[in-house]
Amino acid sequence: MDAISISALTEYIRRMFETDEALERVLVRGEVSNYKRYPSGHHYFTLKDEKSVLRAVMFKSDADRLSFRPGDGMSVLAAGRVAVYPRDGQYQLYCRQMMPDGAGSLTLAFEELKRRLEAEGLFDPRHKKPLPLFPRRVALVTSPAGATVRDMIRILGRRWPLCEVVVAPVRVQGEEAPDEIAAAIRYCDRKRVGDVIIAGRGGGSLEDLWAFNDERVARAIFACATPVVSAVGHEPDVTIADFAADIRAATPSHAAEIVAPDTEEWFSRIQETKLRLSPERFFADKRQSVDRLSEKLSGGWERGSQPRTRTLASLTARLDALSPLKVLARGYAVAETADGVPLRSSKNVAVGDLLRIRLSEGRVSSRVVEWEG
Repeated sequence: MDAISISALTEYIRRMFETDEALERVLVRGEVSNYKRYPSGHHYFTLKDEKSVLRAVMFKSDADRLSFRPGDGMSVLAAGRVAVYPRDGQYQLYCRQMMPDGAGSLTLAFEELKRRLEAEGLFDPRHKKPLPLFPRRVALVTSPAGATVRDMIRILGRRWPLCEVVVAPVRVQGEEAPDEIAAAIRYCDRKRVGDVIIAGRGGGSLEDLWAFNDERVARAIFACATPVVSAVGHEPDVTIADFAADIRAATPSHAAEIVAPDTEEWFSRIQETKLRLSPERFFADKRQSVDRLSEKLSGGWERGSQPRTRTLASLTARLDALSPLKVLARGYAVAETADGVPLRSSKNVAVGDLLRIRLSEGRVSSRVVEWEG
């Protein structure tokens, strides 16, 4: 047998650890000892029970998310991966999550899965799809029994009777539930069963809702081309499915209200739009405006023309008083030459010239027989 170096043996063991999927995600319970926080922000400690000791490290990026201050003698739950540290040739826990033992293993598992899927981008808002405004079909991935599915069907039918509701029956609790839920979501998406999918169930304990905290369900929702609404439990309940879905509803009933438009509300909108678009109403308003403007114009003309009318009458009277016709009416006459030029001086005529005399009524002709200067 050929001898190998310690480094080669350690490297071989390290690769064996890295190929073991069971060591990629482990959850252990133990008592903290030798807890030290270095200036770098990394935390180093050991976990122990009655028989064994496990070295552990928690790097700064993970340690910054701790919600408590660990200390020696504290019983904790720690999640992470187990690998070999080549320098010492010892295996250790690379801890990603840690919480006091009393907080519960399910809560720790929830936080670990949430952190990992979030890092992969499954919860990124950029991937969220909008809901259809007027869905023709709605797929319900839920239990076919119980009040939850009946409430959703009733609300959908009341708010938007035009849409068809299709129930994809699944178990929503138990070991088989996550596979069934994920498979139903994929089927509804692949077969275009609905324009939108509601996946959820009624309320319950953390254990009851755990199927919707499963990675398989989260990945099925994320891969779905059809918009998905997560409707699990009551308002305070939060699941991994809520983060992966396009929209989270507080309850299944709320999900139905989000998905279905309100028929009465849309009818009112249409009526208001119809009134705004009606030309009759438009021209009625304009006719009233024309009447008001005509009234103002008429009043303005009367007020503006009265002073001018009085002035014109006065000037007319004065002009009439100066008219030669008025003079003639008092017994005077106007002598004109044969050419119609008014005669102003006797020097402008000679004996024998023909004159025309204009009277108040008519004219006469005469000849000059004598004149005096």
